[in-house]
Amino acid sequence: MTTPPIRPAPIASSLPATTSLRYLRGAAYGVAAVSIWAGWMAITRIGVTTTLDAWDIAALRFGFAGLVLLPVVWHRGWALERLGWRRLLLLVAGAGAPYALIAAQGLRFAPAAHAGALIPGVMPLFVAALAAVFLGEQFTVARRFGLTFIFAGLLTIVGASLIEGLTAGGLARSGGHALFLAAAFLWACFTATMRWGGIAPLHATALVSVGSMIGYVPFYLLIAGDRLIEAPLADIATQAIYQGLLATVVSLTLFGRAVAILGASSGAAFGALVPAMAALLAIPMLGELPSASDWAGIAAITLGVYLASGGPIPRRQR
Repeated sequence: MTTPPIRPAPIASSLPATTSLRYLRGAAYGVAAVSIWAGWMAITRIGVTTTLDAWDIAALRFGFAGLVLLPVVWHRGWALERLGWRRLLLLVAGAGAPYALIAAQGLRFAPAAHAGALIPGVMPLFVAALAAVFLGEQFTVARRFGLTFIFAGLLTIVGASLIEGLTAGGLARSGGHALFLAAAFLWACFTATMRWGGIAPLHATALVSVGSMIGYVPFYLLIAGDRLIEAPLADIATQAIYQGLLATVVSLTLFGRAVAILGASSGAAFGALVPAMAALLAIPMLGELPSASDWAGIAAITLGVYLASGGPIPRRQR
């Protein structure tokens, strides 16, 4: 009688564990990038309400980032064959010195939580409008719902502050909101131009940083550079490192890793965390506690950004 061969017991598949570990790693990169973006609101507000102003912040941001990213432009060029001079200038203005000046100036008058909701939160609304008008882009049902939620959150935050300002006799905060929306529109122009030209995110950031370093920093040093000599060294170092390194190179690298691991839609969905995280970080860093209407608007914008960015929607399996 022949003894049947002994078959080894099947080894349990490690695929689910590997998949979970991969998702956690991608999520960690995404959360880290979003935390830096959200912290930018609080760090900038600290700078413009203490020893520096918006002009100083922009000079430190692009003076430092321009030097760091200069090798990228040196190797990849100015992408004129794709953009042309006019679109290159629009790209630089959309995320460069004009954007930074307007956003930082708005943070002098309105809290960081509102900046987190109205700049990165409302930006997809402007991008959708530009894409519909100039690119003829059609939107899915989920994205339409997302844009509706963003608009509702915008009305909630801006409307409540406007009513409060009219009652109290001061509209400085509403002026900050107008600057935030202008900054969001500029960033939308940058996003649409980058997508139209097919420019990689790191290359686009390098173009913006080096272009702003060349076009803005020399004039700043000529006109108002003496202020940096009088400012505390700790404040200058904090803003230069955070603005020029963390908020540009490091955050973009982390976000790129998240997209590479999770995919474009899932990675971009982490951007929905910025409004809420900016509000949460402003509490310990600035002592700014959002009101109930602020939280309602932030929640609506967060959900809207998630849907508008193509975040995965759970579906019932049959």
